[in-house]
Amino acid sequence: MNTSPQAVMLFAAGFGTRMGALTQHRPKPLIQVAGRALIDHTLDLVAAVTPARIVANTHYLPDQIDAHLRPRGILLAPEQPEILETGGGLKAALPLLGSGPVFTANTDAIWSGPNPFALLHSAWDPDRMDALLICVPTQAAIGHDSPGDFTLAQDGHLTRGPGWIYGGVQIIKTDRLSAIDADIFSLNVLWDQLLSDQRMFGLPYPGRWCDVGHPEGIALAETMLKGSNV
Repeated sequence: MNTSPQAVMLFAAGFGTRMGALTQHRPKPLIQVAGRALIDHTLDLVAAVTPARIVANTHYLPDQIDAHLRPRGILLAPEQPEILETGGGLKAALPLLGSGPVFTANTDAIWSGPNPFALLHSAWDPDRMDALLICVPTQAAIGHDSPGDFTLAQDGHLTRGPGWIYGGVQIIKTDRLSAIDADIFSLNVLWDQLLSDQRMFGLPYPGRWCDVGHPEGIALAETMLKGSNV
């Protein structure tokens, strides 16, 4: 079995309701930031780890995502008639992703600093870890008003609590998904199991990160990319 991730799962199925009118006729991953689609910013980062397969799930306005990604050799995992959430979407895409751990990535963030995929790949230790999440300190998170998702111990173990924001990119083993008796569920269901077994770790991100889940995030991300203060 592969112990190093060979595939990437891009979450691209959501409705993007927080974006308001911007997603009325366009899926959120195709919203432009600095002249390029959000999902293309993520794909630039993915290229550094040269995965064997890239898979994107689709649901809202799927034809647009299909037209944007399929010519680039990206595999598509349609979710119809219902959207499956992150956990269900990952579980349904496993036949395309293959066995072994995978990268998963949200497609609504912009990064300024080291490549988060490369950082995770270098730090991944499958003997100790079932998941490794990139974690952003609250002071480095732009456009995201939250006390944080996790507390990060010195040895890297994660617990629920304030202090660190999940940046939306991780490496995770998928073998436990088959035992979850649901088709529609959040990845939090799997995370709770890994947290309980102390198999979930975080990696601090040393750069800056911008949440583009709301309209104001576009200008904030573009300013961040220019290297200006925001």
